[in-house]
Amino acid sequence: MTNSYRVFVTTLPDVCPADPRRMVFTADSGGRCEVFTWDAAARRVRQVTDSADGTVHRAIDAEGYVWWFEEDATDSGHWWFQHFDGGPRLPGLPGVQAGRPRGLAVTADGTVAAALAHAEGTTVVVGRRGQAQRQVWCAPGSLRLDGITPDGTLIAVAAAADDPSAVRVLSREGRTVLALPGTAAPGVDGDAAEGPAGPAPAGTRLWCQGFSPRPGRHELLLVRDLTDGYVLQTWTPEEGLCTHHWCPFDTEISARWYPDTRALLVRQDRQGRSLLHRVDLDSRTKVLVPTPVGSVLDASPRAAGAVDYLWTDTAHAPVLRATDGMGLPPCGSATVVPGRHTDLWTPSSSGRVHTLLSLPERPGAEPPPAVFLIHGGPADHDRDAYDATVHSLVASGYAVARVNYRGSTGYGPRWQREFPAGVGHTQVEDLATVHADLVARGFIARSASALWGVSWGAYLVLLALGTRPRLWQAGIAVKPVADWAAAHRTSTPALRALDVRLFGGTPDELPERYADSSPLTYAAAVTAPLLVVGATRDVKCPPGQIRSYLAALASADVPHEAMWLETGHDGYDGAAHVAVLRRSLRFLRDRLPTPAPGTLTRPHASTGGPRSR
Repeated sequence: MTNSYRVFVTTLPDVCPADPRRMVFTADSGGRCEVFTWDAAARRVRQVTDSADGTVHRAIDAEGYVWWFEEDATDSGHWWFQHFDGGPRLPGLPGVQAGRPRGLAVTADGTVAAALAHAEGTTVVVGRRGQAQRQVWCAPGSLRLDGITPDGTLIAVAAAADDPSAVRVLSREGRTVLALPGTAAPGVDGDAAEGPAGPAPAGTRLWCQGFSPRPGRHELLLVRDLTDGYVLQTWTPEEGLCTHHWCPFDTEISARWYPDTRALLVRQDRQGRSLLHRVDLDSRTKVLVPTPVGSVLDASPRAAGAVDYLWTDTAHAPVLRATDGMGLPPCGSATVVPGRHTDLWTPSSSGRVHTLLSLPERPGAEPPPAVFLIHGGPADHDRDAYDATVHSLVASGYAVARVNYRGSTGYGPRWQREFPAGVGHTQVEDLATVHADLVARGFIARSASALWGVSWGAYLVLLALGTRPRLWQAGIAVKPVADWAAAHRTSTPALRALDVRLFGGTPDELPERYADSSPLTYAAAVTAPLLVVGATRDVKCPPGQIRSYLAALASADVPHEAMWLETGHDGYDGAAHVAVLRRSLRFLRDRLPTPAPGTLTRPHASTGGPRSR
């Protein structure tokens, strides 16, 4: 293998509201994710940032100023800005305490609202671009700024989707205008749960999608989970909350306003793939926006009905497309993954488990060794989308199984809430069921399977190896949760809140539940060789609890290797990703039977957005 690798664009460019030919995007620069501008008229690229740890958060406002968040290895930092054409870089929010970015919004006249997270909670500041800011809101926990009205008078702030105040609308002075719950009051039926700002419909979760960008409008867009599906909602100060029951969806959606009409672009995740819909609220119509079969990683509407979207499938690296032919930034050469890529549905006690299966191009006489790539989250899913690790493994002769276990998104609310065997154990049960199905159908070798996961996926690797030790022959766990109680006490406020929702309480209140789901409890039972990768600056899956797990493996004489990265949980440096990929491929080569000859000449890498547990 050589040291060559590529980093693919995995997000859409942000478009200047006043000039759609001016865009800002993130892409590879020497193996790091950095910010670039794209002038579609001149077809010219300019690099804006060049930082040691990479840059991922960026924006462009109506006056053509490019924004980016410069952070250190702990994800803490400040916003900066510079004109699209260049010039001095200036502090965007001078005097504001360093923090972690939780949203930025800029109006056409340069009014700025931003949210920053700190150890004590989240603050919202408002001011003028490049001038002193005024703090208007501060609350404990992890909040996110989700938009500002065109005139800058109202600001939307979101908490967790099931929080008692999931969405809050503030005035620019910090007064609460509206508070909507993500969890309905007990015993409430129909559409009338009385809240501090009027009626709120019964439901379990609520997501904020931002204000309409049309001048003179104060209309907020929301997505509500009604336990059996999802609906769109809108709110205005004059009309209050409106639920659009005429337009239901059976799986998860996100939505954005078209800039010039009262229409929405809805992106639906459904069974590992994506659909785009144009929904017109005035005419009450829903029309499918044609896209190729696969996954739309991001989509954004423009004026006159045009849509920019980022498309991919398992066999093809992401490509940027525009329905009106607008010139978008170049995003690398066409990459085709070898092999055969298909779907498998496995019956289980709770329904059918969906697996994306990739088989090597030149299989041998016997079924190939297999690697189960386990997605993080758990509120996420594996997509029919390009994955550099899949590319490297299939080209090396391995079969790859990506299982959308219970808890995954894209299969409806019930599937996401289904945890009958407990946290972690339900997902391990699904992995084992799919493994048995693949072996029975002759797709993979019976005794040559490895597990590989990152974050929450890495947690499942450790739990599966400890609770079903004879089923797997190797494991790779990158930045895992290894001890739930210890991770809870040293992690971020947002992840502590997630733990409470998963387990129903804290480790002090429910120690048995945390211990039952912790890989540390089962470390001595592991028999398969294990590679554990930790990050010394990780605040989501902290290094201390990983070291405790490694010590338990050593005490039990479990064969294992450790690799440490000098990064945080969400790194933007492609070189670190490739280092892990190369080490992992060597680890598998030495512990699984040699697969049939493949075509791999080098590892493939891609950078995406930050991942949750």
